[in-house]
Amino acid sequence: MVSGYARTAPGQVLLDTSRPNIARVYDYWLGGKDSFAADRAEADRLLAIWPPMARLSRENRQFLSHAVAWLAKQGIRQFLDIGSGLPTVQNTHETAQAIDPSCRVVYVDYDPVVVNHAKVLLSGQGVDAIMGDLREPDTILGHPVTRQLIRPGEPAGLILALVLHFLDAGTAAKLMREYANWLPDGGYAVVSVGAGDQETGEALAREYTPATLYNHSPGQVAALFDGLDIIDPPGLADARDWYPGKPTLCPGPREAGRILAGVACKPRPVRLRAGGHLMPAARTSKGRCASPVPGPTRVMASVASTAVLGRPSQFR
Repeated sequence: MVSGYARTAPGQVLLDTSRPNIARVYDYWLGGKDSFAADRAEADRLLAIWPPMARLSRENRQFLSHAVAWLAKQGIRQFLDIGSGLPTVQNTHETAQAIDPSCRVVYVDYDPVVVNHAKVLLSGQGVDAIMGDLREPDTILGHPVTRQLIRPGEPAGLILALVLHFLDAGTAAKLMREYANWLPDGGYAVVSVGAGDQETGEALAREYTPATLYNHSPGQVAALFDGLDIIDPPGLADARDWYPGKPTLCPGPREAGRILAGVACKPRPVRLRAGGHLMPAARTSKGRCASPVPGPTRVMASVASTAVLGRPSQFR
């Protein structure tokens, strides 16, 4: 059962404010107002175990905001945010629609309370929320709301922020390939993964009871972008340092916890010139991926092993 709610009848969900809900905990760390006493107590308990959690949550939100705004400036007008969590500050549609009000967003989460809350707070012109399990891409991608708001063949932004470390590395890579196959040419994947040293990861895994956390090395995180062109600089970077066109150091051992983040494009296919010679699909000064930064490259990483920090609320 997902913490923080109770079922009474099929399709009916009651909010249980006596039990902490990690989505509301996350909201509390971000400075939001949608939390109760039990949530705040749990947030403070986890911070006592590992104080950087709140800071890293804010850093991830900053990365997400920067990435979504940048994608919107590249002309992306539709976004699929999987494992979105409770509506809080700097929501995807708010950031995107600040660039262009025509942007459309589908939020997806496993928690019915989160989805119901999102429908009340977020639904509007071009914005909706659906229930879905990250591990079932066909269900998410085939949902009527997804099919209505995400137009096939038009480049889209796929967001998988702080969810893939709830899966073992093999499963995460497999699902990433499936979602990348769906992503239209010229679309982008926005990915972040919580990370830290082995000792910190083991401590969090013991205390983080809503889901199982997996320790993915930076090399395994980099492999999630296989088949895509990562925007470099910054390449695979700490979330707090990610900004397009801003060079960063290759992530290596630095501190007990971090969030590794990257944005990658699905390149447009090459075409044949008259005479059978290969030529890239319409390349502009911004490149095949419509990127204003130096050309996208395949990501390479050779850094130390990491552990994980969860994002609400997928797989709780």
